[in-house]
Amino acid sequence: MRAIDSDERSAGTLRRMPIYALGSQEPVIAGDAFIHPDAVIIGSVTIGSESSVWPSAVLRGDEGEIRIGARTSVQDASVLHTTPDIPTVVGDRCVVGHIVHLEACTIHDDVLVGNGSIVLHQVVVESWSIVAANSVVLNGTHVPSGAIAVGSPAVVKEGRARPELISEGVEAYVQRAERFRRELRRID
Repeated sequence: MRAIDSDERSAGTLRRMPIYALGSQEPVIAGDAFIHPDAVIIGSVTIGSESSVWPSAVLRGDEGEIRIGARTSVQDASVLHTTPDIPTVVGDRCVVGHIVHLEACTIHDDVLVGNGSIVLHQVVVESWSIVAANSVVLNGTHVPSGAIAVGSPAVVKEGRARPELISEGVEAYVQRAERFRRELRRID
């Protein structure tokens, strides 16, 4: 991985997305990641191979770090932030739905965080779990493997997650990012 200049050419298309350093804090983005031109990446943010960040998403690593694994999608209008003491970590093969807020939490590999969800400080969501749409997972909650967290505040229901939803979502967004990398062009 390496830092990517916002004017770097990728796959024959000029990339013009707002990627910012903040003092000495610089994003590190895999060369094959797809960052939509309307996403914003600031500071200590690492994004893994074949991952994607979609329109209006903001990843702001100003006081701490944000780490996104490989083949993970951060979808439209999601906000990822951190604290000075607790990083925000999202593993490999995760789906972070539309309008999600993640802050100072750990999302293990193979997790789906549904649209409109909020996952707060020191939450740990283990592999093959789902945070249901519009759920609020409060500070310090542990979501075990295979569970679903649902509601506001979220209630953890063990053994209720459907792993195929996670795998299907991951594959759909890896394919979608590949299409956008090839075909997206601004026409105004």
